[in-house]
Amino acid sequence: MSKRVLTTESGAPVADNQNSATAGVGGPLLLQDQHLLEKLARFNRERIPERVVHARGSGAYGYFEVTDDVTAYTSADFLSAIGKRTETFLRFSTVADSLGGADAVRDPRGFALKFYTEEGNYDLVGNNTPVFFIKDPIKFPDFIHSQKRDPFTGKQEPDNVWDFWAHSPEATHQVTWLMGDRGIPASYRHMNGYGSHTYQWTNEAGEAFFVKYHFKTNQGVRSLSSDQAAELAGKDANSHQTDLLQAIERGVNPSWTLHVQIMPAADAADYRFNPFDLTKVWPHSDYPLQRVGRLVLDRNPDNVFAEVEQAAFSPNNFVPGIGPSPDKMLQGRLFAYADAHRYRLGVNHTLLPVNAPKAVLGGKADNYGRDGLMAANAYGRDRKNYEPNSYDGPAETGQPLSAPLAIQGHTGTHEAPLHTKDDHFFQAGELYRLMSAEEQARLVANIAGGLSQVTRDDVIEKNLAHFHAADADYGKRVEEAVRALRED
Repeated sequence: MSKRVLTTESGAPVADNQNSATAGVGGPLLLQDQHLLEKLARFNRERIPERVVHARGSGAYGYFEVTDDVTAYTSADFLSAIGKRTETFLRFSTVADSLGGADAVRDPRGFALKFYTEEGNYDLVGNNTPVFFIKDPIKFPDFIHSQKRDPFTGKQEPDNVWDFWAHSPEATHQVTWLMGDRGIPASYRHMNGYGSHTYQWTNEAGEAFFVKYHFKTNQGVRSLSSDQAAELAGKDANSHQTDLLQAIERGVNPSWTLHVQIMPAADAADYRFNPFDLTKVWPHSDYPLQRVGRLVLDRNPDNVFAEVEQAAFSPNNFVPGIGPSPDKMLQGRLFAYADAHRYRLGVNHTLLPVNAPKAVLGGKADNYGRDGLMAANAYGRDRKNYEPNSYDGPAETGQPLSAPLAIQGHTGTHEAPLHTKDDHFFQAGELYRLMSAEEQARLVANIAGGLSQVTRDDVIEKNLAHFHAADADYGKRVEEAVRALRED
């Protein structure tokens, strides 16, 4: 058996990987030492820009298996038959912290799922909460700036966090989620995943439905208290990564059951909540959960950087039978996610194995994009890079992926509610009232622990007004807890 030979990037054998070339035994280094220069230059370039949000992540491969017939609602091929399996890649993440942060922190978790379907990749980019802090993407950069490190102190500041929420009453629902018992999952395996946004399904007859995705963990929901999380983060900053990796290596493959809520498109206009508002849910009593299938993770990546750090998800990666809705946040993300990956990874990031489609209409991805950094799409002899052409190149199908969205009204910036229950606080109050007495007590303590650190009285008062508006008891208890901590 031949011994493997260490080579340079160009393939030349390396004679000595322990000593640099010098001018004499004790002399200075030589510029001609190509191996040394190549190693140092490549090392300087090993890192790429980290994600602005969702920087810290873990991932695994698996499959999705259809268990129930949903062909009455969507023509998506990967959902077309009971028992059909589709390869998947799922990336979990925290939202606010950097790549070097800890896993066990109070923060929403990303739940980004790539289906490698026979009609192209379908990316479902969600979180472990069914709602979010804001409902318009124009506020997203400001929101993230408020949650990230302060430019002067270099750390996350309660003043910034709560000041933004004070001026964003629509965040009250998500703040109630985040500060509640499910704000710190015990592991990635023990949390639910949600598409969060509203999407559109279209069936073979062209009928349109609006849907919400719910991935219910089959391991059971388990969470950590603030004290438990602080202890775990101190012992193992990589606790969630460790748990996911070791579970799959042991053959204890985590799984989730996918359910959807389905709303006939005609219902949307008169529904009491805006069905496209990311800060709101559809009560299950209105649109019950309907089971679709099972998601299983059964294989760890071989290389975290190549397959987790370079994994690129974009909510505009749809397949026939699935499309967007008028959800403002979703519409903004249709641009922002793909643009982020072109910046971080380059325009040819879809050629990376983790992002490449496994099969598109019986073959590989086939289009007229060309050149750019790390191009490997090899247009040349007998292959033209324009369309239409006379050389048997790929052509459009003429079939839209989903039904067209109905548009009405005038262009402009609109804020006025269009639905009867479109206030910022009703659903936050409903969530509070669903909690047990013990859950409410922990929620109040978590909110007060952060809000009491704010230095401006007016910011505290604005936030307290939001909790009072959600539920009188909720607001009263938070106000009393904040006052007690500030007087202590």
